[in-house]
Amino acid sequence: MQKIVILTGAGISAESGINTFRDANGLWEGHDIMEVASPQGWNANPKLVLDFYNKRRKQLLSVEPNIGHYALVDLEKKYEVTIITQNVDDLHERAGSSNIIHLHGELLKVRSQFDEDLILDWRDDLTLGDFCEHHSQLRPHIVWFGEMVPLMDLAISITEQADILIIVGTSMQVYPAAGLLQYTKNDTPIYFIDPKPAIQKTAHLTVISEKASTGVPKVVHTLMNH
Repeated sequence: MQKIVILTGAGISAESGINTFRDANGLWEGHDIMEVASPQGWNANPKLVLDFYNKRRKQLLSVEPNIGHYALVDLEKKYEVTIITQNVDDLHERAGSSNIIHLHGELLKVRSQFDEDLILDWRDDLTLGDFCEHHSQLRPHIVWFGEMVPLMDLAISITEQADILIIVGTSMQVYPAAGLLQYTKNDTPIYFIDPKPAIQKTAHLTVISEKASTGVPKVVHTLMNH
């Protein structure tokens, strides 16, 4: 069975109503990115950080997967599929995809400051005073700016094995995720789906200048009838 690796970014979830990463001013929901997505911001004002992610968690629980998410599930009928996502939402899971690597963490999980391997499912608000069993404050299970990406090595090893690579809704300009492209085999077919692609077509790279809800079904249809 051929292996398909799918890299997804904010663009696939934007159509579900998830706000994309930052606005034109570089702000995220009105906040400087370093205030709410860095260890420094957390140390300076943990309440602000918790409030920020509580709002994002509520928003996530109010939206649903879209056609782009659902279309990817069909590929599992014919291929061994791994989704490597930069998104912290659970929309791939809710759509029914079964093998997902979250490079940047998960919004519906929290982890202990004392033991980063102590990770808990969490759907409610997280507040100061919510402690793990070691009496240590819980924090969002999100990879912040300046932190290591723990699953990067796993993502690299899986990308190296890809027979086909699909990229959806990500500019592939942000590292370390953008670096995954260099780990594919030289002749691996690549499909790049994005309404404003910042990448050029090559012999092995097909560019689909569309949003996920229309571009993904087209690629899936092609691959299912391949």
